[in-house]
Amino acid sequence: MRVVIAEDSVLLREGLTQILTRFGHDVTAVGDADALHDAVRADPPGIVVTDVRMPPGFRDEGLRAALSLRAEHPSLPVLVLSQYVEQSYAADLLETGGGIGYLLKDRVGDVTDFVTALHDVATGGTVIDPQVVRSLLARRRTPLERLTPREREVLTLMAEGRSNGAIARDLVVSEAAVIKHVGSIFTKLDLHVTPDDHRRVLAVLTLLRGT
Repeated sequence: MRVVIAEDSVLLREGLTQILTRFGHDVTAVGDADALHDAVRADPPGIVVTDVRMPPGFRDEGLRAALSLRAEHPSLPVLVLSQYVEQSYAADLLETGGGIGYLLKDRVGDVTDFVTALHDVATGGTVIDPQVVRSLLARRRTPLERLTPREREVLTLMAEGRSNGAIARDLVVSEAAVIKHVGSIFTKLDLHVTPDDHRRVLAVLTLLRGT
């Protein structure tokens, strides 16, 4: 089977190529979303394996490329790899039908499970990482419900414009403890590091919107 891999990490790209070649697959490996489009259009493969975040923006270029290719080739199987659980991305993929996979990159370490997932997706199956499934089942819950009472206090003080130092003084804790709480808030609200967004502001907006 011909496999097109789109992954900007050279080490992971070469590792996946070696694994799949060892299992008898013909692999074309590229490093960005544009090259992925070109490779598929030149010769549609049996399956595409792509990272969610790709150059140049490292946001959702890989996912958008996958969705675009699925629109052009509805039967094209796509297996997406992600460093984190991206709920909206997984939902977008699932809406395109069968032949879809969404795995966290940690799963790639188990070669047998990864190759099995690849074959399942290539034959029209749907393979979703268990952690992603749990996250999707919790989508109806307000993200703020994931926060502990202390994290809600910290977020409320953030909304009041307080610095980490000021929050530490108000709550009578160390600044290091506040920084840890803030990081946990970002994680639970699915606010990942990007070059264009200010996570502190986005967290406060989430509190104000109550969603």
